[in-house]
Amino acid sequence: MTRDDLFNINAGIVRDLITGVAETCPKAFVLIISNPVNSTVPIAAEVMKKAGVFDPKRLFGVTTLDVVRAETFVQDITGERDPSKTVIPVIGGHSGETIVPLFSQAKPAVKIPADKLGPLVKRVQFGGDEVVQAKGGAGSATLSMAYAGFRYSPVPWLKAMTEAILKSLHRFTESVIQAAQGQSNIVEPSFVYLPGVSGGDAIAKETGVDFFSVPIELGPSGAEKAQNVLSSVSSEEKQLLEACKTGLKGSIDKGVEFITKSPDTK
Repeated sequence: MTRDDLFNINAGIVRDLITGVAETCPKAFVLIISNPVNSTVPIAAEVMKKAGVFDPKRLFGVTTLDVVRAETFVQDITGERDPSKTVIPVIGGHSGETIVPLFSQAKPAVKIPADKLGPLVKRVQFGGDEVVQAKGGAGSATLSMAYAGFRYSPVPWLKAMTEAILKSLHRFTESVIQAAQGQSNIVEPSFVYLPGVSGGDAIAKETGVDFFSVPIELGPSGAEKAQNVLSSVSSEEKQLLEACKTGLKGSIDKGVEFITKSPDTK
């Protein structure tokens, strides 16, 4: 199943669900994980704008899985068995080359041999394809597949991958709830509407796109601040960012136009 297939299936579903949110619970925190996230989050934003209830701080594209993959896959190089002990920012979007893992900003620092960096980056970017291939092309790396794979898969790498999907969903949701309850110093990656989040304007200007995933400081009102990590990227990561921005622009425009140019939009 291609990203275009996913768009054709999910775009209308997300539109209709968010229409319901706008009508019945416009102040809800909305976490979008339906792929392609690079397009479905802009769809959600446009629906909320049309309804006059859009609050950028309360709309999140869930990209935590990309961070979980980066922090998990790097274990093969570092030997660290606990992913939670390594923090690796992942920015950009949530598919293929729009995913940009910043291994140069890992904490603690990790030393990755030059010949292993490229394959590692590619695996983070296209890790979902491993799950799709395991399903024989019958769908994407969805939650149901994650649960089934986690419980029943005899293949270690698939079990680890699907466990990562489950953990990423739980991690981000729990973080939003904890921040809403007043806990501080909670930072998670998210694909957000930059102009509506503090610190986002500078990132939008630098990337040329309004939606982008960066580390977000969460608080009671949602996305309190976008952290700009672009100034410290390596030369290799700058090249990845160029490809990322090109891919993102098309995906974002596709989502926006699905609402603004659809005569039957609710």
